[in-house]
Amino acid sequence: MNPLEMIAVALGLANVGLLVRRSIWNYPFGMAMVALYFVIFRDARLYGEAALQVFFFVVQGWGWWLWARAGGMAQLVEVRWMDRRSRAAALVLVAGSSVAIGWAMARFTDAALPYADATIAGASVVAQVLLAMRRVENWALWIAINVLSIGVYLNRELYLTAGLYVAFLVLAMAGLMAWAKAARSGEAIAA
Repeated sequence: MNPLEMIAVALGLANVGLLVRRSIWNYPFGMAMVALYFVIFRDARLYGEAALQVFFFVVQGWGWWLWARAGGMAQLVEVRWMDRRSRAAALVLVAGSSVAIGWAMARFTDAALPYADATIAGASVVAQVLLAMRRVENWALWIAINVLSIGVYLNRELYLTAGLYVAFLVLAMAGLMAWAKAARSGEAIAA
């Protein structure tokens, strides 16, 4: 067992558990987790996901700043729904980035699973931005990403990481329910 993977799993569980609760303190755990996963994914030849960890690190810093500005240091952050146009744009971004990144990795690298890796990477970028912006729909996208990720990590024999993503899947479902409830109860307004 890879000790880095075990530490990354523990950090990831703390990160997403705090996200479900809308706590700003998810960010330090998330930043430490993605730094470790950069190394793990690079070594597994999942280059799209390794590069994604660099993006995650930067966007988590941005999210931490946004959540602090939204009052997250003193209270739970407010969450909002996306409008239909924004949802459609997010799906187009996921599809376009998945095809483009997948083609580039298939053509120019020895990536193990270029299109699956690219889909996870492209969808994760969109989901992470939606999360930083406190949009409820980020959780629905994370659910889809987690399902695909479990299969990819089992294929690459990253069993602990696959297990982590099973936990992430459960937490993402809980996050969707909790954030939707917060949005419906008046803690959030339509964007």
